[in-house]
Amino acid sequence: MKQPLTESIHHYLREIYKLQTDEGKASVSALARRLHVSNASASAMVKKLDALELARHERYRGVELTEAGERVAIEVIRHHRLLELYLAETLGLDVDDVHDEADRLEHVLSEELEARIDRALGYPTHDPHGDPIPDANLKWPPAKPLVRRRPTRGRRVGKPRGSPS
Repeated sequence: MKQPLTESIHHYLREIYKLQTDEGKASVSALARRLHVSNASASAMVKKLDALELARHERYRGVELTEAGERVAIEVIRHHRLLELYLAETLGLDVDDVHDEADRLEHVLSEELEARIDRALGYPTHDPHGDPIPDANLKWPPAKPLVRRRPTRGRRVGKPRGSPS
């Protein structure tokens, strides 16, 4: 039986994915900065991800996720954003407090509970911060037009307009 991936592996895959998306590539040093670890620690994990066939690393060219690594990264992002929305809308946590809670829970969320949360929230496309949530097939929703919003500090997020109570 395959060993489950660790929380640390999830964090690395997610951050490599974000770096690739934001900057076009992910260097080991940029990854180390994002995760607040030494370059040596980041390099060791990148070698591990390469051995697990979740990422490819070519010296001086950066790190690139494999298809399998990208699927895991997007799944972690999906879990995190669904949890943020669930914590804000259903449990009434302040939007400023949901990130840390979701970060702790995203790694242990079962596929069944993920599906139930998704269904209970009406298959949302964006989290309480406005970030897109990939669907159950790990496809990103169409981009929303940029809308200027007021800060959410101290406010709770309610149900979207037009959604059932």
